[in-house]
This record gives sequence, C-alpha cells and structure tokens, in this order.
Amino acid sequence: MTVKKLLLATAFAGMLAGAAHAEVAIKIGVMNDRSGIYADVAGEGSVVAARMAVEDFKAAEKGIKVEIISADHQNKPDIGSNIVRQWYDNDGVDVVADVPTSSVALAVNQITKDKNKIFLVSGAAASDLTGAQCSPNTAHWTYDTWSLAHGTGSAMVRKGGDTWFFLTADYAFGHALERDTGNVVKAAGGKVVGTVRHPFPGRDFSSFLLQAQASKAKVIGLANAGGDTINSIKQAAEFGITQGGQNLAGLLMFIADVHALSLKTAQGLVLTEAFYWDLNDGTRAWSKRFAEKHGGKMPTMVQAGVYSSVLHYLKAVDALKSKDAAKVMAKMKEMPTDDPLFGKGQLRADGRKIHDMYLFEVKKPQESKGAWDYYKLLATIPAAEAFRPLKDGGCPLVKG
Repeated sequence: MTVKKLLLATAFAGMLAGAAHAEVAIKIGVMNDRSGIYADVAGEGSVVAARMAVEDFKAAEKGIKVEIISADHQNKPDIGSNIVRQWYDNDGVDVVADVPTSSVALAVNQITKDKNKIFLVSGAAASDLTGAQCSPNTAHWTYDTWSLAHGTGSAMVRKGGDTWFFLTADYAFGHALERDTGNVVKAAGGKVVGTVRHPFPGRDFSSFLLQAQASKAKVIGLANAGGDTINSIKQAAEFGITQGGQNLAGLLMFIADVHALSLKTAQGLVLTEAFYWDLNDGTRAWSKRFAEKHGGKMPTMVQAGVYSSVLHYLKAVDALKSKDAAKVMAKMKEMPTDDPLFGKGQLRADGRKIHDMYLFEVKKPQESKGAWDYYKLLATIPAAEAFRPLKDGGCPLVKG
C-alpha cells in the first residue's frame, strides 16, 4: 500500500470511529416556580430530579451530551412565555420540563408546538393539555385535574360528602379542577351548592372561608395548590370549620404541603397522588438518594415526574440516535414507560402518560413512625381507570 493510500485508509477509519462516537447534544430547560408558592413542590428539586435521570441513564456513556438549565417563571404566563421563546430561539434548548401553573403551561404548550420542540409537563394539572389543547409535541406526565377529581372527589362522595362548596384559585388550573370535580360530584348524585374564586396567589382566605362555612356544604373543595392550599387549611382551622362538621378536600396536595402543615393540622385529609416515596423498595431507594442531594427533603410527585419523563425521553433519543422532535415523540409513544418511580405505563396518542394513581389519608401524629412518614394507602387506582378515557378528551390527535 502506498503512503497516499495508507493515509486515506487511516483518515477513513478515523471518520468511521468519529461517526460511531458522534454525540447527540441535548439541552433541557427546567422551568418552574423557584421563589413562590410552588417552590417546594417543584423548584430546585425538579432540577435535581432531571440531573438524576441523566446520571442514572448514563447518557454520556451512550453518546448523549446533556446540558440542563433552569429558570423561574414566577407563575406568570408572560414571563414563562418570554423565557421559553428565548430558550428556543437563542439558547438552543430542545426540551422544556416541569412547568407547574397551568396558565404558564398552556402558553408553553403552544409555543413548543410552533417551534417544533418537546414539552415534558410534570407540574401543571389542567386536563385541557390532553384535551382540546393537546399537542403532538407535549407529554403530560404526572397527574391532571381529571385524575385528581375522580380520585379525591369520588372518595369524598362515597363517604357521604354529597354537597360541595368550592374555594378555587382564579386561573386555568383552579377552574379546570373545579369543573372536573364538580362533574364527578354531580355524576355521583351530589350537588355543588356554591363556589368562590380567590386571587392567585392568595394570602387572606378568611372572607372566602366564611362563605364556605355559611353554605353548610358537607365538603369544602380546595381547588388550589401549594401555598394557597396550606394557608387555606391553616385558616380553616382557625375558624373551626372541621370542628363544626364540615370536611376539607385538598384536591391537589403534595407531601411538601403536609410537611409544612404538620400532621397535627393535616391529619385525616384524603388526597390523590401519583407517587409516594414510601410505596415500595424502588421508590424508597430513589427517594433516599434524592433527599441526600436536596437537603433531606423527600420528593414530591412533581419532582418524581420530572425524573420519569426525562428518563423516558432519553431512552427514545438513545433508541433513535437522534433528537428530531417528531421522531422522538413517536418513539416515546411507541415504547412502554417503565421506571422505579411509576412502574410500567404508556404515553397515549393524546400525550397523556398513563400509570396507577393512589388514594391516601394523612396519618395521625401517633401513627407516624418518623420523619416524612405521612400517608396511609387507602386504595390503588389502576392505570386504566385513573385518567380520562382517550375518546372523551376531545383531542384532535385522537382518530376515530
């Protein structure tokens, strides 16, 4: 072989080796509330969870280079929209993850579709994300207002709570949760006797709670979340609402909320969650590692959902050796979902992630065995029953 041929062969071999080790470079933007009422629910913990997904998948060893950035949307759609446009147009972001606050998420949902990127929703709840406003670019991962309504709402009606008054956060999430729960109550033969909507975020709930108390409804449904729910429950205790015979239904509650309230205040509350750190060996092992990285705090279901969604996304990228949005979303829907936090499931045509949900009751202080031991399991809601039937959502992506 001549020197020229040897050099060409060497160069060709180098090109092949380079191609074999070519990296897929991905940039993930975790956007949520990092300073307000949802900071403990999502915040930095969601960034920790996303990093854990990258580490556990061993993305670098598989030729996938991942950069994670984060931002605070301050629960404001205009701020969230501006951040995401900047990320997509100028900063090379491929995927946006988390985004609690449904009004922000609905805005990001549309921008992501327009820019042909990928949106992995964990924190937002509005079932409209897989209904009339579903997108081929969005996966709604952890929970939604339909699943919460059918979990907690149905349980409360079965216990005799057949008259309801809603205390509702006045934005997209609160409206959707009130709507979906009201439908459950009425379908079960119950009655909604009234509703009042409070500013988001709220501080003083006294006038709203007095209206709820005066309604004599058996159940006061709290169609809010995070700091709003915490303050509603604290102020309801000051008015002696539960002592007077009315029940509070926390329609979206997180373990961080119970931790902030204390078992003494939260005991007896019935709630629906997609994840609990103490469910099984897999959830316990992962949550212990998470807590070590996040100041001893156990993960919320939002943070667990960020981990699970990012992990499944990386599996799809690895299978394709590509980050093409349409191809990756198709692969994510084709492959079954499977991880230690949510178990086996699937991502449906409408973008809804399907898995079991759980109905819990908050323990009495004397029932708790230690820190973060807050829930007792009342029922497992099978995946097939936990979310709105595919045909009922009105999603244009669903054929037939």
